[in-house]
Amino acid sequence: MIASYSRLASPLRTAFAVCAVVALVAPSRSLAQDTTRGVRIGLEYRTGTTPGVIVLPIRGSDQGDSVRAIIQRDLGYSGRVVVAPLAASDLAAPGLGGGGPLDYAILARLGAHAVVQPSVTPSGLHVAVHDVAKRQVLQTGDFPLPASYPGRDWRMAVHAASDEVLRWITGTPGAAATRIAFVRGGQLWVVDSDGAMETAIPTVGAPLSPAWHPAAELLAYNTYGRGSRVVLHDFRTGRARTIGGTPGGVNQTPVFSPDGRNLVYSHTPAEGGDLYLVPVEGGGESRRITVTRGAINVSPSFSPDGRRIAFTSSRAGHPEVYIMDADGTNPELLSPYVYGEQSYQSNPDFSPDGRFVAYQAQVSGRFQLKVINLRDRTVRQLTSEGRNEDPSWSPDGRHLVFTSDRSGTRQLWVLDVETNVARQLTFGAGGTRTAAWSPRLQVAR
Repeated sequence: MIASYSRLASPLRTAFAVCAVVALVAPSRSLAQDTTRGVRIGLEYRTGTTPGVIVLPIRGSDQGDSVRAIIQRDLGYSGRVVVAPLAASDLAAPGLGGGGPLDYAILARLGAHAVVQPSVTPSGLHVAVHDVAKRQVLQTGDFPLPASYPGRDWRMAVHAASDEVLRWITGTPGAAATRIAFVRGGQLWVVDSDGAMETAIPTVGAPLSPAWHPAAELLAYNTYGRGSRVVLHDFRTGRARTIGGTPGGVNQTPVFSPDGRNLVYSHTPAEGGDLYLVPVEGGGESRRITVTRGAINVSPSFSPDGRRIAFTSSRAGHPEVYIMDADGTNPELLSPYVYGEQSYQSNPDFSPDGRFVAYQAQVSGRFQLKVINLRDRTVRQLTSEGRNEDPSWSPDGRHLVFTSDRSGTRQLWVLDVETNVARQLTFGAGGTRTAAWSPRLQVAR
């Protein structure tokens, strides 16, 4: 999805080497709401505050503690609510989950705007959310749970329930029911958004630069080395197939169009390199969409409406972020031009709402994450600790996953772009890189 000049170790650096050798955020809201079939969804709370939430314990089920722990973690990771860390003795008290009706007065004094009351039923998970201020049930819902407890699909079903609960409370669904693809140790992996259930994906050759299909049914990546290929892994069948690619040189950094019909990748022959578009289905031939003499163009990222592409190009003599129409016309410099040989800005990724582009920029000799507002071209630096690369947006537009060495080894981290709070996502062997955040996964309801 996003590519890196700093890959193969970095595809673009390799491309440059080949050439040399051969020749935010939305403002806070006083009413978080959504309108579905004429029914308002959301809590009323003061501008500038974050709703406090209490998740009650689940009794009478061996799955209860796991369900509650996942929901609490998902809501907390969202950054949109504050989960109250109540002691077990508090939750066992009458009116606070220990049986009988809820005591809204006590819950209000504890800072709760909403109370999540889950229960495991023979058919799955039932959740009621209470509006503490109004002393009434805000919303209820039922969510099927697979019989695979505590397996991967079971956990994803609970994540989906968490996302819906967050929508009831804030008006915006969460991004817990997602996965993140990444490369480590010459292997392609996927991990749940909370860092659980790391799973290796079989690949054809050494993989780099994974990218998700909009329906999350396919995962594209490119292989490393001479004769590199763009490959599609089909999660439905477990099979892989090569797509597009031009003989000779490096084929790299694939990304799907928002409608899922096409894929754009970079082909870097002996001199320069351009972006090519190829149909995902139908066996059509690749079509070049950038035409530059000697420059290298990589790391494409589509705008959500599919009309524009941000990408990295060396046409200025060093890597900069550009933007163009999806057919390759009207290219223009997007990243603020920095004079000097040390200027290095690359790896753009469009936000899900199309208002921002995140990218990496060299600052004092280290890569840091920045985000540019497309409306007024203002830039905000997001990181300063360690070396930080390869940003990829979450589908709710609130978070970025990226690679950082701030813990001493290259691991994946997740950054809340509103609060600047970061959490470490992976803890395995070092060398983790090139993360791509999936769209929301479809879970049976």
